[in-house]
Amino acid sequence: MSRDIDVLVLGGAGVDTIVYVPELPLPYADSYMIDSGIRTRAGQTGDFVAVGLSALGLRTHHLDMLGDDPEGDLVRALHREKGIALTAIPQPAGTKRAVNLVGPDGRRLSLYDTSRAHADDRFPEATVRALAGASRHVHVTITQPCAHSLPLLRESGATLSTDLHDWDGENPYHEPFAHAADVVFVSAAALADPERTMRRIADRGRAEVVVATAGAKGAYVLADDELIHVPAVPPPAPVVDSNGAGDAFAAAFLYAWLNRETPRRSALFGTIAGAHACTVPSTETDAIGLDDLLTRTATP
Repeated sequence: MSRDIDVLVLGGAGVDTIVYVPELPLPYADSYMIDSGIRTRAGQTGDFVAVGLSALGLRTHHLDMLGDDPEGDLVRALHREKGIALTAIPQPAGTKRAVNLVGPDGRRLSLYDTSRAHADDRFPEATVRALAGASRHVHVTITQPCAHSLPLLRESGATLSTDLHDWDGENPYHEPFAHAADVVFVSAAALADPERTMRRIADRGRAEVVVATAGAKGAYVLADDELIHVPAVPPPAPVVDSNGAGDAFAAAFLYAWLNRETPRRSALFGTIAGAHACTVPSTETDAIGLDDLLTRTATP
């Protein structure tokens, strides 16, 4: 079977409305004047991963449900601009959307509109089989209806990855994703004992590599039963926004991993891309390029 797609990204398409606020948490007030503007742009977790992978030269295809609405048009336009193939399944409830409050230090608070997806949403099985069968690797977001596609994806022969984001290690919704993937990303932010959770994922699932990202502390990588720490790298410019940093990390890690780099070196690629993403304003959807990434990974 021909594998003409390097990475199929499943789910995670949508739009964010960005609001720069004077501080987080935001104290109650009747109103705030937002001098920097309130802007809506395409780009949620699947979009950011797809953009990151494509910027590194990987043949990328994105599959998700989109509404016939202005938000869906923004997502379609982003993929055209970046040259990323997109298969959009009609979503009567409309395109997924969120509001991101971004503080002066780059931290964010995200408000997700859950009315744009339903528990019985499904991707067409024939579409999933065809795209996954043509892909070397599939990155699965934890949005609906991706959970229902996990058995089909495992049958495809492609390797799988997923990002559990700020999982607390207990919510059962995340477990099918964690146990089906060969590479699992998770934020350490909400984990009481990151190593314990990482080892549990590896013991109960198929993961060859489990990565816990820890922001300014870098990342922890579990592979071959060994836990290693990869320090963070200094951002190349002032930090303005952490939105999309985890997705940039995942894209660069997968680029390296698919090119047979070690887990430790793959995490180095990820930390560099994540640091770069922190210097990109939330109002933009951009990613580090391959030449820049390779130059920075080669620097002693």
